[in-house]
Parts: sequence; C-alpha cells; structure tokens
Amino acid sequence: MGPDNTRFVTFSGIDGAGKSTQIEALRNRLEAAGVRVRILTFWDDVASLTRLRETAGHTLFRGDKGVGTPERPIHRRDKNVRSRIMTVVRWGLYFADAVSLRLGVQRALRGDADFLICDRYAWDELANLTLHHGLTRMYIRLIVRIVPRPDVSFLLDADPIQARARKPEYPLDFLCTCREAYLALSELVGGMTIIAPGPVGEVEAEVLSHIAVPTPGRGRRPVSTSAESGAAA
Repeated sequence: MGPDNTRFVTFSGIDGAGKSTQIEALRNRLEAAGVRVRILTFWDDVASLTRLRETAGHTLFRGDKGVGTPERPIHRRDKNVRSRIMTVVRWGLYFADAVSLRLGVQRALRGDADFLICDRYAWDELANLTLHHGLTRMYIRLIVRIVPRPDVSFLLDADPIQARARKPEYPLDFLCTCREAYLALSELVGGMTIIAPGPVGEVEAEVLSHIAVPTPGRGRRPVSTSAESGAAA
C-alpha cells in the first residue's frame, strides 16, 4: 500500500495482451465510483533515453517505428534483438529505469490520487532478458529490491497468435518466447496475479475480482485490494 492509502496496481504482458483495454476499463469503473485515478505509463513517464532508444531500433537495427495495427502491421527491431552487447546495454538501461520508476512511483503515491495504475512495469523489461543465467537472476533480484512493490501486479497472459493479430509488431516466435519469459519471471519475482487468456469481458471481471471497487454514490474512500480480503494474489 502506498502512503495515505493510495492503492498501486500494475499491468504487464506481451504486446497485444490487452493491457490498455483492461487499464481503461478499470479506470472507468473506479472513476464512476468516485475514486481519483492516476495512470503512469512506463515508456512515456518512466523510461530513460526514450528518443535515443527509439532511434537505435529504427536506425541501427532497421526496424519500423510506431505501433502496429491489423490494417498496418509493422516490424519492430529493438527488444527482440538479442546479443551479449545488447544484454549489457539493457542491464544499464533497465537499472536507470528502475531508479526512475522508484522515484516516479513515490511521487505519484504522494499525490492526490486514490489509485495508481502502471501501464507496464519493471517486469516487462526483465522479461526481455535471458532468465536462466545465474547473473541475470542476481540482477533481477537487485531490480526487485529497487522498485516499489505493487499492491496487485497483474500479468495478462495471452495466446501469442491472437496477440500478434491484434498488435502486429514483433515476429510470432519472439512473442512465444516472450510469453514463456513472463511466466518464468512471475515465479522469480513472486506475487504476480496471472490472468488467463479469454474474452475481454471475462478478463475484466477477473481483474475486478482482485480489486474491491466502492459502490458509486458512497463518496471517496480508500480502495481495498483482494490481497487484504484474503483472495489470492
């Protein structure tokens, strides 16, 4: 729990898993109940050197820019480029992002919002690493110690084929590898709430089952999470 009972929830998952859809649905539900919500978007509000990283993916690796859609698929080359040099670079960038994330979350929790929602978290970067290496596991434990622990950390699982159909940016084999990395990371990090793939409405209901939303019309009050009511997290 954050200072002054501000609740802190994160959403992670492969590209096309439906994070934005579920975040918007949760935001709408909370605001309808009179809860003040703040969204922290990892890439826009937290990540460091974003312009340089975007340019590198486009110029050095000859990847496309932007966000892919079913009508206009693109081929990005950034986090799916694997090499020893890139691993070292990522370690440096991810450490800087972890420090920035810690400071950004602390500032947000001191604000006037009742509920803080993070669109992606440190976990989404760590899933890009080769998790079976001992040094990588030590590095992950370091990052876990740096970043604040969310009240609820959602991992939206997704079928890679369906995810790529919704958001065609990366090769299917990379999405499959990435999905396995997220599931493995959830065991390393611990405490993540995995939401199984399903229709949008069913996923939304499952997300809400882990968050007690106030009844509209009863005024603002602290929002309790399922972790406090004894539900699995």
